[in-house]
Amino acid sequence: MTPLEQLRHSTAHVLGAAVLRLFPDAQLDIGPPTAQGFYYDFGGPQRFSSGDFEKIEAEMHKIIREDQPFTRSEVTREEATREEATRIFAEKQQTYKLGRLSDIPDGEAISLYQNGEFTDLCAGTHVSSTGEIGAFKLQSIAGSYHRGDVTKPQLQRIYGTAFPTQAELDAQAEKKRSAQVKVEDHRRTQVEAKAAKLASKTAGPTKRGGQ
Repeated sequence: MTPLEQLRHSTAHVLGAAVLRLFPDAQLDIGPPTAQGFYYDFGGPQRFSSGDFEKIEAEMHKIIREDQPFTRSEVTREEATREEATRIFAEKQQTYKLGRLSDIPDGEAISLYQNGEFTDLCAGTHVSSTGEIGAFKLQSIAGSYHRGDVTKPQLQRIYGTAFPTQAELDAQAEKKRSAQVKVEDHRRTQVEAKAAKLASKTAGPTKRGGQ
């Protein structure tokens, strides 16, 4: 991963940790970095809304201030299934994580990352500690199906983005706002052009005087 991807991946873990603190019955699926930021998919009884972002972000800031180290551990498949995953995931009813565990091919390393009380099944990589995370913002919520399969449970995906500095985050937000303004201006121009064309057809040709 690039340094920016590591930062965003780490921020996704902090999002997962914050959600579990606030919504203990939430179920975790995956939380990767993306070209635009990161997301995390959640199952469980809670129904998130953008109104939850403020308290989730506040808890994320708290975890960042705690400067929790990201600690990686590797376990064998037998250890992961019978000990680590059972203890960490099954006891917490993290069924999606147990399913992801079974996807890992035989002979491939099974790695767990921990920061504070939060442990995730994850190949990595991450920044050294939560204190290294810079500026972030939760942006939107969307529905997603587990493993992208419409026959499986529908999850809630929280999108966010992160940058090393607040200035970079602000610049990205301004770029996004400007792009949206351009789209809205283009739509308005198209609507006005169609309206003018329709008005012209309705009025018909202009008659000359005396005819």
